[in-house]
Amino acid sequence: MALVALLVLWISEQMGSAVRKKTEELNEEEREDFGVILAATLTLLGLIIGFSFSMAISRYDQRKNLEEEEANAIGTEYLRVELLPAANAEKVRGLLKSYLEQRILFYETRWERDLVAVNARTAELQGELWNAVKEPAETERSAVQALTVSGMNDVLNSQGYTQAAWWNRIPVPAWGLMWLIAICCNVMIGYYVRQKKGHWVRLIVMPLVVAVSFLLIADIDSPRGGIIRVQPRNLISLAGSLK
Repeated sequence: MALVALLVLWISEQMGSAVRKKTEELNEEEREDFGVILAATLTLLGLIIGFSFSMAISRYDQRKNLEEEEANAIGTEYLRVELLPAANAEKVRGLLKSYLEQRILFYETRWERDLVAVNARTAELQGELWNAVKEPAETERSAVQALTVSGMNDVLNSQGYTQAAWWNRIPVPAWGLMWLIAICCNVMIGYYVRQKKGHWVRLIVMPLVVAVSFLLIADIDSPRGGIIRVQPRNLISLAGSLK
């Protein structure tokens, strides 16, 4: 997307430059008025990019916090199952270890087609985990059994919260608005910049800066793609401690 943005915005500037060549040269008073409009438009673009970057950062932080909460929920429930009868406790521990492996795969898998099997196995393990703590709770209704059921409920809920956070992305209309204003700004810059020696250097700066900004926002906002991703450090640490 960054390469496409760089190309589209550079073409926009060339369009503005071509329009200026076919029109009369702006006098100083007109250039001053046009400069005010250009500055206001650039300010609006900067604000929208800043707000979008803030949205992406907040969603990234949310994904990190939920990964930590999920690891805490699984680790707490692993300790609570000791309150169950020995046979049930051993079964739940084994299921939790398998479930933890699938949760790590959820964070590390990059392609949606590979995620289908992970989600299917996760849903299967969730059903087995719930049945494993429900059976002893139905046999013996006590505060101890309720504690283990509540802990398992936290484990299952944390997965749902994590999935919702990964679906929460910057809205497409926000991207469309950024693209539209960026194109308008570059058309105006191409129209405003005088045709002098080395003017092409000035014309490439704005498209490059905006393209890099789009790259950073998209990279942070993408849970699976790009370089900046949430690593399941807490889940991996928990898996190592359970071994």
